[in-house]
Amino acid sequence: MVERPQILCHGIQKLSDVDAEACYVSTIVWQRVSPWMSIQPIFAFSIKDLLDLHCLVSSNHKKHKLAVEFAKPVIHALQEKGIPKIGAVGFCLGGAKVVVELAKDADVQVAALLHPTFVTLDDIKGVKVPVAILGAEFDKISPPELVKQFEAALQAKPEVDHFVKIFPGVSHGWAVRYRDEAVTAVKSAQEAHQDIVDWFGKCLQTAHSAL
Repeated sequence: MVERPQILCHGIQKLSDVDAEACYVSTIVWQRVSPWMSIQPIFAFSIKDLLDLHCLVSSNHKKHKLAVEFAKPVIHALQEKGIPKIGAVGFCLGGAKVVVELAKDADVQVAALLHPTFVTLDDIKGVKVPVAILGAEFDKISPPELVKQFEAALQAKPEVDHFVKIFPGVSHGWAVRYRDEAVTAVKSAQEAHQDIVDWFGKCLQTAHSAL
């Protein structure tokens, strides 16, 4: 019970570090996540050449509306400080739900959802900004069939750029829940991390390579 949050936090911090190395302002925004993971709100800024914000939001799915309101002041404060473009990445555990809500309101300029949980087809239909969706081959929570439905919905909206990818041989949570000694798992996670950086680079008109 104790180890699982440590693995998750480690994976998210790794992604934050990857984005910082790609010259993004990388911000992790934690809300209370679940009964087995009690993390007080913290802000960890890692800054290299101010360009953009990469905001990671995680929350319990029952509190996603509260988490959206928790994230918006952070976004607005950074905009007031002159950061013109903001991207948001959300992972399972409600984080993807929070980010899709931000994308529906166009509070951010680009979004990415990894092994999304609680995200519905109607959510995707309501997205107004470029969005990437990364899914897993073996995922009972966000099965490939659902991810393909998301893709079809986005294809019907040519005004919204999108990138959808299903990673082979991995399961739900692969992008953040892995051990450093698991070579194959690390490789898949790094590929997902680079896909996010590339997606942000494309949509925010920058080009970076972090690996």
